[in-house]
Amino acid sequence: MKLLNRENTELTEQLPLKIIQFGEGNFLRGFADYIFDELNDKANFDAGVVVVKPRKGNLDVLKKQDGLYHLFTRGVEKGEVIDQKQLISCIQKCVVPHNDYDAYLALAKIETLQFLISNTTEAGIAFDERDTLRGYPHNSFPAKVTALLHARFLHFKGAHDKGLTIIPCELINNNADTLREIILKYADLWSLEADFMEWVTKNNSFHNTLVDRIVPGYPKDTIEEYQSKLEFEDRLIVSGELFLLWAIEGDEQLKQKIPFDKIQENVQIVNDLQPFRTRKVRILNGAHTTMVPFSILYGNETVKETIDGNFTGKFVKNAIFDEINQSIDLPKKELDAFAETVLDRFRNPFIKHQLASIALNSISKFKVRVLPSLLAYEEKCNRLPIHLTFGLACLIRFYKGEWKGRELPVNDDETIVEKMNEIWKLKEHKKVAEATLQTMDFWGEDLSKIDGLVEKTGQALQLMDAEGIENGFKKFAADFASA
Repeated sequence: MKLLNRENTELTEQLPLKIIQFGEGNFLRGFADYIFDELNDKANFDAGVVVVKPRKGNLDVLKKQDGLYHLFTRGVEKGEVIDQKQLISCIQKCVVPHNDYDAYLALAKIETLQFLISNTTEAGIAFDERDTLRGYPHNSFPAKVTALLHARFLHFKGAHDKGLTIIPCELINNNADTLREIILKYADLWSLEADFMEWVTKNNSFHNTLVDRIVPGYPKDTIEEYQSKLEFEDRLIVSGELFLLWAIEGDEQLKQKIPFDKIQENVQIVNDLQPFRTRKVRILNGAHTTMVPFSILYGNETVKETIDGNFTGKFVKNAIFDEINQSIDLPKKELDAFAETVLDRFRNPFIKHQLASIALNSISKFKVRVLPSLLAYEEKCNRLPIHLTFGLACLIRFYKGEWKGRELPVNDDETIVEKMNEIWKLKEHKKVAEATLQTMDFWGEDLSKIDGLVEKTGQALQLMDAEGIENGFKKFAADFASA
């Protein structure tokens, strides 16, 4: 079987490069690139994508396949099984700044470039004061964007029509506003021209977003089944669910730039994202992030296995309905209905979502997705939430890196992993809990000041090490009930 590429498929037509995309992962390829392909096919959008890898590494397989790959979307809709496949062809070029920074900066000179999208996880939109304008390749994603925009500003001499429409997809509140603030902070740090700062704010538009689609990615356990449905060998197959939501803060001008109304997809340009964001991030993403360390330690491998399990499924459901939903100031009926759809999506028989694949940057994800629910519940109910507190303890235990003789799939920034390794040298569970909760770099505040959190987290750590996850939680919950 021949390798999937443009020569073998005879897809030789080149699209003008209109979109620069930071991130090559499963999500963007199964979400945004799918949307761009739909726009190209049905709305004459005529937009090619250049993929930029935000971190070290390579894009060798994507390059060998000339940006081509298949997306499989599978699920059940109104009782009917839907099984679709589509060849995605909008990616035209790949660049790795860490390997070829000159090629990266050359992207700034592309006449047709109009849009910038990204998904660098919640940890990606951050300021690193070590970054300098010429100290490339830069550590942070915003520093890379600042350097690119500055090069574009200089090349086109500040032309008003050469700014970009910037649509980040990271799951942090006000993601585009935060990115713009950090870009301007770098411009100030690097003593860039005042005219450049004005160009950034006036001639580039920044749009806060909320994205929602479960994209487990490469179906390695059933790859032969997927591959049998294809004419060419595809090493970048992506699988995803049917559901999709892309909510973008914008106006009529954005609607004119991107004809989302010409395709039958759930893309909404809205005035206010907050109701969408609160519900989705706290319930769907919060449930994901809560379950990952807890369920991996229990011995599960997938989201569906977690939800279907008698113990783990009840734990996740109770965490959502009894604690997360109780902490959100939106109508209970609306929250519970949304939560039921989330659980149905988790049970999708066609989606094998590996827990290890969701484990990337778990601490920063917990801060954004779960901690607000834990804090709001404690304030509202004047007590700690049982499941979310135990989930926090599981997160801390997960970062020890091993559990009962097996290595755990910890995948985070090197400084965070090193800090947790240092903390775990304390050995005593309460001291580990206290040191972790006091680390401001993790949480943005000192969580050890929350009444009872150090004691309960330390207790949970001790119980899970002594009794295992299930028995440890049962004793933990019983102690909560008797307190």
